[in-house]
Amino acid sequence: MAVYVGVDVGTGSARAGVFDAEGRMLATAKRPIAIWHEPGDIVEQSSADIWSAVSAAVREAVATSGVAPDTVAGIGFDATCSLVVVNADGSGLPVGPSGDPARDIIVWMDHRALDQTRRINETKHSVLAYVGGQVSPEMETPKLLWLAERMPETFAAAAHFFDLSDWLTFRATGSLDRSVCTLTCKWTYLAHEKRWDEGFFRQIGLAALADEGFVRIGTHVVEPGTAIGNGLTEEAAAALGLRPGTAVGAALIDAHAGGLGSIGARDMEGRATDPTRQMGYIFGTSACAMASTPEPSFVPGVWGPYYGAMLPGLWLNEGGQSAAGAAIDHLLRLHTATPAATAEAARRGIGLFALLEEIIAADAKDAEAVARLAAGLHVVPEFLGNRAPNADPDARATILGLGLDSDIASLARLYLAGLGGLAYGARQIVDALDAHGARIETIVISGGAGQSDLVRRLLADATGRAIAIPEAAEPVLLGAAMLGAVAAGDFPDTLAAIGRMSRLAAVFRPSPGAAARIHAAKYAIFLDLQRAEMRARARMGEALEA
Repeated sequence: MAVYVGVDVGTGSARAGVFDAEGRMLATAKRPIAIWHEPGDIVEQSSADIWSAVSAAVREAVATSGVAPDTVAGIGFDATCSLVVVNADGSGLPVGPSGDPARDIIVWMDHRALDQTRRINETKHSVLAYVGGQVSPEMETPKLLWLAERMPETFAAAAHFFDLSDWLTFRATGSLDRSVCTLTCKWTYLAHEKRWDEGFFRQIGLAALADEGFVRIGTHVVEPGTAIGNGLTEEAAAALGLRPGTAVGAALIDAHAGGLGSIGARDMEGRATDPTRQMGYIFGTSACAMASTPEPSFVPGVWGPYYGAMLPGLWLNEGGQSAAGAAIDHLLRLHTATPAATAEAARRGIGLFALLEEIIAADAKDAEAVARLAAGLHVVPEFLGNRAPNADPDARATILGLGLDSDIASLARLYLAGLGGLAYGARQIVDALDAHGARIETIVISGGAGQSDLVRRLLADATGRAIAIPEAAEPVLLGAAMLGAVAAGDFPDTLAAIGRMSRLAAVFRPSPGAAARIHAAKYAIFLDLQRAEMRARARMGEALEA
């Protein structure tokens, strides 16, 4: 029986899962990865450290599954959209003030390139229409421009610039093939025309890449799941504990792998669902919202439309929140009761969120009571800016309605209000998509933070959309494994893999009546607070410049 390995490299860990041809997960394993934070919004990682973690996770997952390594027919990778900078021999180059060549990755959440982002966007080049009107500092062109301007020696010495997902397939196979997902979503590759726009790169200050024919950022671009090179090299196979030549599928960005593992899944009766009426919502450290349409939809502030970046033949629009789970973590750290609540949760052997949700459940027995519990407390949790639909990296969080309460019950209400703020942010993205032709009927939620029934119920009530739950406990890993299954030739394409390997387990529908009215009012207040924060920033900017 053939099995497939999916590898997911997130912000804090590398995970591996082993799946059979029905999409059942046989085993999983996880390893932490190092991360460095420095002043100036600098966040870096090490490709060598990540490969070590990936190798250990794959070995453990395969061993735990009990399958023979030679039954692994294919492996697929996904990762954060971080920038990897390497020499011709694959060794790293320094990408920041530390000068450490081991720190060769600028992490997606690194915002050092804000100035470069603004200057690129000021060009108003036609290419920007395919990234929602403007690039984000989370994308690669601003990071590349920062390197060219601030670390020209590194920029000149680099043999290759990779998205982390593509670096993983390079490390596994030696092939320089890039995925249409990574290059289209984060590098401004025009997949619908199968080309880079030379004029754009010259105008923004990256003429060097155009002069050399884009060889350092990718000239052979393939669909996700395409078999890469000749499969695993001898060296990579030894590190992973797999057979040399094992098929390797062209990669996906991590959130897009989650979309592949959940969008278009069969429903509880085994019927196919329509991926063009669904929005994938991958809720983790950040949140990514993805919708696919048969024709391009140009949505201001929402990335895309990207042709074929997640599902073949469909256009992808990608929104999201730069901080989601991370925003809730930060929000709770601001409350004086958090240390005591954390200690109580540890004493009981549960997580802090689980403790707070128990408190909420004890105080609120139904959807209306949950809505009323935090009715007077409002949070716009944009600690790291607004990714969509405002595309405003300078936006910051706003909290309205705080009192002097300092007990654990008030911490639970703050937690609930923070979750509500994230849900209203998701609704804002859905509304923007709907207004431009992407008709969203169902939100399919995945990711670690989306495992809670409270989160699912709150998201349904706040957005007014049905929330579907994938059967797979790890849709991101499943999506990565699908890439390996397609590369192995066991499915003709990713849509066929979805039809066999992915199913839905449950649906949460929006609550009517008073709960709906309360959430509608809170959503209006959420939008008011966003606008107030923008006005406050503008006013203070004028005062400081005067």
